[in-house]
Amino acid sequence: MACESVELPDLMLFVHAVAAGSLSAAGRTLKISPAVASKRLTRLEHCLGVRLLQRSSRRLGLTEEGAIYYERVAPLLGQLQEAAVAASGEHAAVQGTLSITATHAFGRRWLGPLAADFARAHPQVAVNLHLNDEVVDLLGGGFDLAVRIGQPQDSSLIARRVANSHMVLVASPAYLKKHGRPRTPADLEQHRCIPLLRPGRSRASWNFRTPQGPISLTIGGTLASDSGELVYDWALRGEGITRKSIWDVAEELIGGKLVSLLEQYVDEPADIHAVYPSRRFVPLRVRRFIEYLEERLARAEPGVLAAAGQPPARKRTGPAT
Repeated sequence: MACESVELPDLMLFVHAVAAGSLSAAGRTLKISPAVASKRLTRLEHCLGVRLLQRSSRRLGLTEEGAIYYERVAPLLGQLQEAAVAASGEHAAVQGTLSITATHAFGRRWLGPLAADFARAHPQVAVNLHLNDEVVDLLGGGFDLAVRIGQPQDSSLIARRVANSHMVLVASPAYLKKHGRPRTPADLEQHRCIPLLRPGRSRASWNFRTPQGPISLTIGGTLASDSGELVYDWALRGEGITRKSIWDVAEELIGGKLVSLLEQYVDEPADIHAVYPSRRFVPLRVRRFIEYLEERLARAEPGVLAAAGQPPARKRTGPAT
């Protein structure tokens, strides 16, 4: 070894860089500049006398020696973190900036008030809530946490279900009075449907269960948008039928502003997940907020799910990839 001892901040930078796939992303997590991050990694490699990472302007990869070192070091740092949390117990301060991303509808209706309550209960925490209906890159965007509806597709992220949810078809009473109520999924071909579009797509797929088995209908219309809030506004105005998470429209269903349709055919789970980059080095503010979110949503869940008929209960799970 080229030096007497390895410094802990250098080890932390190395492990975070591997987990994030980027030295700059690791630097943002640790609140240090790219120059300092590069200096720490160079110092660690000099101390060990080996090159740990292959670095380029676009990607970062482990060398053979780096992979061996990471396999040994990452669990040890995880144990140190767990030991620190156990030692501090309830006396650990919940502090720092909590950066969250979520959809506009769920963020405005649920996360906004909950985040404000959480910040009030923890004065040393600053909450930045970014609303975007597209799936954003957590690491690249510097986010601690995403709250997403439906099972996340990125298997490199950790997803913890915090509430049961499902999709519903809805329309306003004014629309149904003028155009009638669909009785089967096939009837939707005669109706004005308002799809929520994903990036690069001009149509959407709506899933149904029928006596003949599950079916998926391709939905287009004279009105479509990539904004969940705009789709919701159009439905309220009586422009057509749309599909939303029950959490987004429960209040309107209870108040009679929207009506649930085809309940016997719609059985599409879309549970709410807290998504974060790694099981290791999860800041205390993130862990506490996820626990808080799960607790508060559990109180509201029975009333929300009952707004349009509750599908068979699904067992709540802990962290899952």
